[in-house]
Amino acid sequence: MQDELVLTQRVDKHILVVILNRPEKRNAINIAASQALADIVQRAEQDDSVRVVVLTGAGGKCFSAGADLEDIAAGRGHEIAIGDAGMGGLMFVHRNKPWIAAVRGNALGGGMELALACDMIVAGQGAAFGLPEVRHGLIAAAGGVYRAVRSLPKALAIEMLTTGLPISAQRAHAHGMVNHVVGDDDVVACALRLADSIAANPPAAVGESLRIARCAADQDEDTLRTMMMDAATRLLGSDDTQESLRAFRAKQAPRSSLH
Repeated sequence: MQDELVLTQRVDKHILVVILNRPEKRNAINIAASQALADIVQRAEQDDSVRVVVLTGAGGKCFSAGADLEDIAAGRGHEIAIGDAGMGGLMFVHRNKPWIAAVRGNALGGGMELALACDMIVAGQGAAFGLPEVRHGLIAAAGGVYRAVRSLPKALAIEMLTTGLPISAQRAHAHGMVNHVVGDDDVVACALRLADSIAANPPAAVGESLRIARCAADQDEDTLRTMMMDAATRLLGSDDTQESLRAFRAKQAPRSSLH
């Protein structure tokens, strides 16, 4: 149904396409959408016929704006995280299936973090990636604060994290964060071709390769997560962050000492 917050489409026997379906909200993840995505993640893991998952956003103009700031401003941001698995049940969960992010338009904040939580990224020529949380007195606490450094050169990642400014798909590709950059209308098709190449291989070999590769890339992630969540908790309680969120909700300029 088109009114569902997250859609699924079975392309063939082994490939599942997952579509964030809030284009009027730039595919932002609210509490209900987060739970819906988490349910899909769990079902995909349990379904032996699913070998690869492609994640994309409806509308073509925005992959995802990440966590819905209206929920965060209302003091319900913690409900977007699904237990230890994080937003959408995807950010920190141990998965056996490869996920490909098919990014058309902007992937900002938690949207970029969703893409980084996937194993591969296909992006359109008009796509942009950014972590603007710092502008709201927050950090990229859904994994972006350390996954960006793992996916990009350290200096570039730190620039993004501390300025909140985005980079183009072409720049992300040049530095290895993005696998392929194609025309905006060809993003999903390219992701499906990549998925088909993966699905053609024995799933056990793919799964073992993925497990070991993730371990190599994610050494000591538990420590990094603890540091990240401690910092996020401290920031959420600060006066500047509370004022920034109040101003966002009221559509006003913040009265912070930093502005």
